Amino acid sequence: MKEVIDYILQFLIGVEIPASTSLSIGYTADYQEFDKYNVVIKSSGFFDNSNYGTEASLPQLPLQIWDEVPILFGEPFAEIIGNTLVLNADIVAGTYFLISRYEELVRPTVRDVHGRFPGKESLPYRAGFIDRPIVEEWGGQFRTLLRENGFDIPEPPRKISKVNLTHDVDQLTHFRTIRGMLGGVLRGIKRPKEGQRALKSFFGRVSDDPWYTFPFLFKINNDLRAVLGEKRCETIIFVRSMGMKYDEDKPFPNLLLPDYKYFLRYCRRKAVTIGLHASYECGVYPNLVETEKIRLEKAIHTKVIFNRNHFMNSREAQDMVELIGAGITDDFSLGYADMAGFRLGTCRPVKFINPLNKDLTKLTLHTLNIMDRTLSDKRYMYMNAHDAYQYCEQLINCVERYNGEISLLWHNNLVEKSPNLYHRKLYVDLLNFLKEKV
Repeated sequence: MKEVIDYILQFLIGVEIPASTSLSIGYTADYQEFDKYNVVIKSSGFFDNSNYGTEASLPQLPLQIWDEVPILFGEPFAEIIGNTLVLNADIVAGTYFLISRYEELVRPTVRDVHGRFPGKESLPYRAGFIDRPIVEEWGGQFRTLLRENGFDIPEPPRKISKVNLTHDVDQLTHFRTIRGMLGGVLRGIKRPKEGQRALKSFFGRVSDDPWYTFPFLFKINNDLRAVLGEKRCETIIFVRSMGMKYDEDKPFPNLLLPDYKYFLRYCRRKAVTIGLHASYECGVYPNLVETEKIRLEKAIHTKVIFNRNHFMNSREAQDMVELIGAGITDDFSLGYADMAGFRLGTCRPVKFINPLNKDLTKLTLHTLNIMDRTLSDKRYMYMNAHDAYQYCEQLINCVERYNGEISLLWHNNLVEKSPNLYHRKLYVDLLNFLKEKV
């Protein structure tokens, strides 16, 4: 556990400690060990073999409060024992609990119809902090506690470190197949304009299709990138390469079709990062990820290192070992379909810790904070445009406060010009708000 504990301690502190500051931090409940350190975070016993992996290890609601911030384990106070500053709030175990998706391991029967752990069943939602990066709050209070006791620990800048503008290509176009065109024509009996659009798209160019909104998306993304800088803003397109078994993967992708080839060339021309959108089938059978990644790489002639699962169907935390084996370095699947916020309790990229064996890995996890459908869908948050903007603004301000990164997911088909959808305008408004975060 030493490697994991050291990583979590450094992650909590979150800044580089000046060389002039002599700080040794221990994580133990053994009073005889306290005098070896000038600071100790007292272990609550979460990692004990008799406790770990059992339902008894889960936090009990209501949570205790440490200076207005809820804690998962331990007691909400600090004290001086001998010459050692002892924090009784076990923020190490709390951080591990959240970033490793430990709760999902211990509650294996709590899944939705797609086999996913629901956001509204999660501890962050039930305890009321799904919209707060609670790990960053613990880190901030820990740094304050250290400074109050004479340690020179700086604060990170109040600035968004990175904006990930991501788009999942679930369906490239609407009317470019015979089935899609005929459906549009039939609906055109009652809505003539739809029939006209269907015929124009089918017999015209891919850019005539109402769901081919990538020129619009890339332009406003690049406008933000010009303001924030290339290092602080990136557009990522996640593309499916396979999935032929489940209805959720329909329409089945074929990267050899002319429309897909045109689109992928367009992405390369616009210097957009292309990642794998691992199929729904891959969520059920994670060992398929390498085959899907290779197929995408052959189509784009570029190495693929980013992934997001279709339907966010990253079912079990330990399944991510397959991503590592396939050569994926960064995963962007960790959001809840039914709740926007901070699934991992943090707004910073974090290394994947396998809760099954407590291994610290090289795979970097990026929390998906906001997805378009999550905000509007009747099954999920079901917000109107005004409330959705206010909620997203709050999340963005939290990320700015803790020098984190924000990840947005907007689908190409939900930003078509339609009076029935607010996502196009909301996306523009959010990017304009992010321009203020220079």
